Amino acid sequence: MTDAVTPIRGRREERTATSRARILDAAVACLVEDGYAGATTLRIQARAGVSRGRLLHHFPSREELLVAASRHLATERLRGASPEPDCDLPLPARIDQAVEKLWATFSEPLFWAAVELWTAARTNEELRAALLPGEREVGAAVRESMARSFGPEAAAHPRFPLVRDLIFTSMRGVGLGYTLDHRDPRTDPHLAQWKQLARLLLVPGSEA
Repeated sequence: MTDAVTPIRGRREERTATSRARILDAAVACLVEDGYAGATTLRIQARAGVSRGRLLHHFPSREELLVAASRHLATERLRGASPEPDCDLPLPARIDQAVEKLWATFSEPLFWAAVELWTAARTNEELRAALLPGEREVGAAVRESMARSFGPEAAAHPRFPLVRDLIFTSMRGVGLGYTLDHRDPRTDPHLAQWKQLARLLLVPGSEA
C-alpha cells in the first residue's frame, strides 16, 4: 500500500511546488510591470494561470504572497549575483568587464522588482522584516561575486573593499535615477568613471 501511495504523493507535491513557483514568478513580474500597488492578487492570479482557490491555498492574503515573493526574489537575485568571470583577460580589461557586468544587473527586472519592495517596506514593518535577511544574503553574494569577477590580484589589493563598496553603492544610486530618465544604461557616463576609478586604485602604475 505504501509503495502505491508514495508516487501519488510525490506527484501531488511536485504539482504543489510548481504552482507555488508559478505564482511567485508571476508576483515578481507584476511588481516589475505594475509596481507594488498594481501587484494585486487578481493580476498575479491571472498571470500565473491558476485558480483563485489555488492561489489562496498557497497564500491566504496579499501580504503573505508579497512577503513570499520578496524571499523568492532574493533567491533569484542570489543566482544572478555570480556570473562566470573571464580569467584569461589582463587585469585592466578584466576590471572593465567586471564593472560592466555589475552595472548591467542594475537595469534588470529583478532589480526593479526589488526597488518596488524596498519602497513599500519603508512604511510596512512586516515587509521590511521579511526583506532584510534576504537583502543581507544578496549583499554578501554580490561582494563575493565582485571579488571573483575582478580576479584574485585585484581582490587581494588593500584598496579593493573601498573600490567594491564605492562602486556598488554608486551604481545602486545611479540605477534608481532611471525611474525618471529612461536611457540606455550602456551609454551612461558613470560607467567610464567607475572603470577609471577601479583601474586607478587597483592596477599598479595605472593613471587612467
